[in-house]
Amino acid sequence: MGTATSKADFVASMIRQGVLRFGEFELKSGLRSPYFFNLGNVSGGAELAELGGFYADAIEASGLEFDVLFGPAYKGIPIAVATAIALAQRGRSVGAAFDRKEAKAHGEGGKLIGAPLKGRVLMLDDVVSDGATKAEAAAVIEAAGAQLAGLVVALDRQEIVADGQTAVERLKDRLGAPVLSIAALPDVIAYFRAQEADAASENLNALLRHRELHCR
Repeated sequence: MGTATSKADFVASMIRQGVLRFGEFELKSGLRSPYFFNLGNVSGGAELAELGGFYADAIEASGLEFDVLFGPAYKGIPIAVATAIALAQRGRSVGAAFDRKEAKAHGEGGKLIGAPLKGRVLMLDDVVSDGATKAEAAAVIEAAGAQLAGLVVALDRQEIVADGQTAVERLKDRLGAPVLSIAALPDVIAYFRAQEADAASENLNALLRHRELHCR
């Protein structure tokens, strides 16, 4: 999805903002990883605008048909809003919705905020770990009478989680809908292959070892 240049730009942006970091990290799954991806570090207005543009690029390249954007609480919320703004700036106005972790008993009440969930709903989030949050969000969309058009995440780590499947592949089967990403681990590797600094070589070697041991 997207061109090699746009993927490299995305990786460079995520590194620059401290979203994509390198070292030794323990993931939610318990796996040790030489890198960590946290979209929660995107906090400035310009940076959020840039992020929305990357998601909009990926959506437009995918050709997915949809009527509403949905961001699961919590990291999906700014993603959906930023992407809706980016699409509007390109001449396509779509609604954005998100949910609360717990239903509100006063005021407007309920768990859903923003545009009504109807028609085809495209879910946006950061990464896929065990897929539980996405499955719960898909159930919310279905309960509202809408159809899940697909899911777009920022990065596909491509780690094998069970039965030879990656987390994204397993979630795709679970949701019965496309699961796409702006970039994937090979794009991060390609980015470092193009660099010449010693630190880039160290990161590249660590990523290659991780891919050989744990990824597709």
